[in-house]
Amino acid sequence: MANPASYRPQTGEIPTNPGVYRFRDPHGRVIYVGKAKNLRSRLNSYFANPAGLLPKTYAMVHTASSVEWTVVGSELESLQLEYTWIKEFKPRFNVMFRDDKSYPYLAVTMGEKYPRVQVLRGERRKGTRYFGPYTAGAIRDTMDTLLRVFPVRSCSPGVLKRAEASGRPCLLGYIDKCAAPCVGRISAEDHRALAEDFCAFMGGEAKRFVSRLEKDMAAAVAELDYERAARVRDDIIALKKVFERNAVVLAEDTDADVFALHEDELEAAVQVFHVRGGRIRGQRGWVVEKVEDTTTPDLVEHLLQQVYGEEGESQGRMPREVLVPAEPSNAAELAQWLSGLRGARVDIRVPQRGDKATLLSTVRDNAEHALKLHKSRRAGDLTMRSQALQELQEALDLPVALMRIECFDISHIQGTNVVGSMVVVEDGLPKKSDYRKFSVTGAAANDDTAAMHDVLTRRFRNYLQEQADKTADGSGPLAVAQAAAVAPVADTTTPAPKTKFAYPPNLVVVDGGKPQVNAAAKALEELGIEDVYVVGLAKRLEEVWLPDSDFPVILPRASAGLYLLQRIRDEAHRFAISFHRQKRGKAMTVSALDGVPGLGDSKRKALLNQFGSVKSIKAATVEELTAAKGVGPALAGAIVRHFNAAEDTEGPAAPAVNMTTGEILET
Repeated sequence: MANPASYRPQTGEIPTNPGVYRFRDPHGRVIYVGKAKNLRSRLNSYFANPAGLLPKTYAMVHTASSVEWTVVGSELESLQLEYTWIKEFKPRFNVMFRDDKSYPYLAVTMGEKYPRVQVLRGERRKGTRYFGPYTAGAIRDTMDTLLRVFPVRSCSPGVLKRAEASGRPCLLGYIDKCAAPCVGRISAEDHRALAEDFCAFMGGEAKRFVSRLEKDMAAAVAELDYERAARVRDDIIALKKVFERNAVVLAEDTDADVFALHEDELEAAVQVFHVRGGRIRGQRGWVVEKVEDTTTPDLVEHLLQQVYGEEGESQGRMPREVLVPAEPSNAAELAQWLSGLRGARVDIRVPQRGDKATLLSTVRDNAEHALKLHKSRRAGDLTMRSQALQELQEALDLPVALMRIECFDISHIQGTNVVGSMVVVEDGLPKKSDYRKFSVTGAAANDDTAAMHDVLTRRFRNYLQEQADKTADGSGPLAVAQAAAVAPVADTTTPAPKTKFAYPPNLVVVDGGKPQVNAAAKALEELGIEDVYVVGLAKRLEEVWLPDSDFPVILPRASAGLYLLQRIRDEAHRFAISFHRQKRGKAMTVSALDGVPGLGDSKRKALLNQFGSVKSIKAATVEELTAAKGVGPALAGAIVRHFNAAEDTEGPAAPAVNMTTGEILET
């Protein structure tokens, strides 16, 4: 079985748009198709903790060897595209469709005396109008929303007969989700007209009904009937939410290839959707380098030549229409050539409006994401990282290669809960095992420069102490080298001790301008460290400050070195913010048990579970306290002494209180 980590995409590579994703096995077969409102959130859920997945999902992610996705314009589009591909590929892990059922349809039984709205599968029935397909959840939501505006009957024949016999409508009639023709609230003719309006809306005539409701709302406002106006307003919102044009599924007689480009000065990404019978049957994409100053029409011309000429598209596969973002300069000749390949007419068009233009926009979005994905993966390769490090070294005029960079940031809210962060980058890649957090207290928490001085001093003072300890016990660099000369065979049975701060960096980056840089440089100078260089990156203009310099270094906006500094600075800021929030959250709650030495969270919870409140704990004897799990005689005695001392000095012990809301947590 494959390891999901081997093909997991980087989080930043996955777009946050709605879309459809496909898992493929090592043979390229699609084994699962799914849709998501947020592709990044959904796909990350498969890889964050594979051991915690359901058995079917666990087997799927370990059977797959790759994952790919397609961005669409709306959730409805992702619904239709998911349906199309499930029917096309029949993935083995989409077990809900193993019984050969299709997606359900919203059906209106116009052949009955009182037309009924319901959800139907399987073969189509005579006299019934169908709309869809949808998924089960989507169709229920759609039906429930529309019945608010078009209260057509939706009950079963048995419920209808009981209502007619008793003269009382069912629950839907009482909550205005049904016009209740069964008890004569509406005539059969008017109810059929209501069902016709329902079908007309589902058939695409939404604007007519929205306009009518807007006029009703305006009339209600003119009559100062604001309650009715509010109800009509809610109906308008419901209709607009339900009616969403579908840009993925076109007319059933549409056969077209839809091409779109997204380009910059150096490269262009191309995406094509193959539409057959009004549904998307396939998708392909390329990223090409622009070796010359090529215009978009020229790119389209070369693209069509490559797709249809080199691959020898057969007569049966060539579409009737080729939709492109820009018309080639020789469109007439190109269309004639394609027609010869197909054996029938082929039109090359640039859609300007309607469903085809909307679909072209969707394909363009996919091309944009494909180019971003390509560039982000390039940024992660060794060549680009080496270029960024070299540019940074040259711009700062540093004599050493930047093998290790550390960045520091300070976070607080008006001087409270001051914390510092240290993030590490080696060879241009984050090394999260070496990240460190610092709590800043005392005089150092008074301002950012003092806090920065304190954090840098602690980081490098600990490093110097660690190196001194290693040298003293024979584990320092010199001692290790001497021992290796005598006994070259390494001892692989004893693991190396984990260091606190690893080795020093070549470059220290601080988040801030000249004051922060000078504070960091002063801290290193006081410790006698001379081989570590310091710079600061100020947010306002993204200028780089050096110690004791009156003017900053300005890196080009497109510089790979500046981009590397920005990523390091942003990571340090993120890490500091997360620690600050964690510390602030812990400070929100205080308890009378917090001051007991040796009493941690688990034993505090055990005491509260045993006695129910702090008041009961306070009244308990040493023998009674030892009945709680994990509490021995020594700890029980410490608890009693703690409460006795609190009574002598401060009176009754205070209960645990949420300092934000004032809520008493322990009584």
